[in-house]
Amino acid sequence: MEKEMIRLDHISKKFGEDLVLKDISAVIHKGEILGFLGPSGAGKTTTIKIVTGQLRQTSGEAFILGVSTGGIDESIYEKIGIVTDNSGLYEYLTVYQNLKYFARILRVPEERVEEVLEEVGLAEHRKKQAGKLSRGQAQRLILARAVLHRPQVLFLDEPTSGLDPSTATEIHSMLFRLRDQGMAIFLTTHNMEEASKLCDRVALLNEGVIVEMGAPEEICLKYNKRKKYRVLLSDGEERLLEQSGESAAIIGQWLEKDMIEAIHSCEPTLERVFLEVTGRRLS
Repeated sequence: MEKEMIRLDHISKKFGEDLVLKDISAVIHKGEILGFLGPSGAGKTTTIKIVTGQLRQTSGEAFILGVSTGGIDESIYEKIGIVTDNSGLYEYLTVYQNLKYFARILRVPEERVEEVLEEVGLAEHRKKQAGKLSRGQAQRLILARAVLHRPQVLFLDEPTSGLDPSTATEIHSMLFRLRDQGMAIFLTTHNMEEASKLCDRVALLNEGVIVEMGAPEEICLKYNKRKKYRVLLSDGEERLLEQSGESAAIIGQWLEKDMIEAIHSCEPTLERVFLEVTGRRLS
């Protein structure tokens, strides 16, 4: 069993009379990406703030790296990295100077700055002012800063929101490398397609409640109640067949005659599962 990096035990959080988290339980292991998925206001950012000690839960217990979040001290921040939608940069400093500044704070050797710039693809922009970076470049710099000290746990709050597909893919590749090196990654997003690609496990969060949790593929298969197959024939015709003996015979005949170009199963996406479970869309 992989080492536990984060544990949430029956966490609830109230703001006044508003209960925004309701009995949340989850575990994140070393070398795992766990996604908390849900629309704005579902409680995703609140969860991150509780785990990182920025907020106190109303009830339940939260642990990070084996330490209760109610008793963590500043040393924990040397072991974690955080990327949020308000993670800012020093716009008048260069890319290199931004990282060098934080390297001093985090007591990281300066040569590590060069390594990280290469990792995020910003080495050729090291002398550019941060304020002149494109949005995608700025997000990569923020991510570089978050992993500069090789944290054991990385928190990502909507890390690719608003980025073009190419930049998002580059960030995904970096996250896979970090995960494979043993980093635990806690990701929040409302982008179910991104979560399906990135996450080892996901928790679907709606109005402060985890309504489903598991590997993305397992969740989609669980809700695949009417099994169907989309068949593209060589003449361009597309047929949708329900799973049955009759459909199997038809597909068998097409295969014998080399008439099939492609076959796709039609299990629901995470977004469709979320709609089915909660009755609401993500947007």
